[in-house]
Amino acid sequence: MRYDLVIFDNDGVLVDSEPISNRLLAAYLTELGHPTSYEESLRDYMGAAMHRVHDLVEERTGQPLPEDFDDVFHSRVFAAFERELKPVAGAVGVLEKLVADGVPYCVASSGSHERIRVGHRTTGLDRWFGEGQIFSSEDVGRGKPAPDLFLYAAGKMGVAPERCVVVEDSPLGVRAAVAAGMDVYGFTAMTPAARLSGATRLFADMGELLDLLA
Repeated sequence: MRYDLVIFDNDGVLVDSEPISNRLLAAYLTELGHPTSYEESLRDYMGAAMHRVHDLVEERTGQPLPEDFDDVFHSRVFAAFERELKPVAGAVGVLEKLVADGVPYCVASSGSHERIRVGHRTTGLDRWFGEGQIFSSEDVGRGKPAPDLFLYAAGKMGVAPERCVVVEDSPLGVRAAVAAGMDVYGFTAMTPAARLSGATRLFADMGELLDLLA
């Protein structure tokens, strides 16, 4: 394999959570008086840490979101995860192959540690990720599109950035990986390819990823 570390985004790459979370985010923002469609939520917030939601809403409206916004939103998301969340099709096969080949990998997500763990536990992906393989925007000062999270993950895994590849499905994540000096493979299952144009390679089916990594 051409890389020493594979860094996975989580939402939309490992767990099929983006439709769930963006549906609920759009509904909650609308409920609070900030009309937002599902498509607008995907466009503006997919792949972002929660502080981006707060920042954009206040920038656009001059009004801060409620102090308990994150807690209420996450409680709704986690309840929906328990009912609906599945792994992304083909993700387990990729992880099985990486383990069989002895290729190091980790997850670096804009989501909180709690969100990552709830998603992994619900889908059974927790068996593939030990404590030292999970990194969150909570671990760094700035989330994507800043490179901090990917650089932090690579440093903790002991791999130079140029020997890493990131698997991402959001424009913010692609920008972060490029800024970190890493190759990035853009997963276009939910995101139009044109929005991931900065990626090293694009692929539409998780089954294609192993061939790209070889």
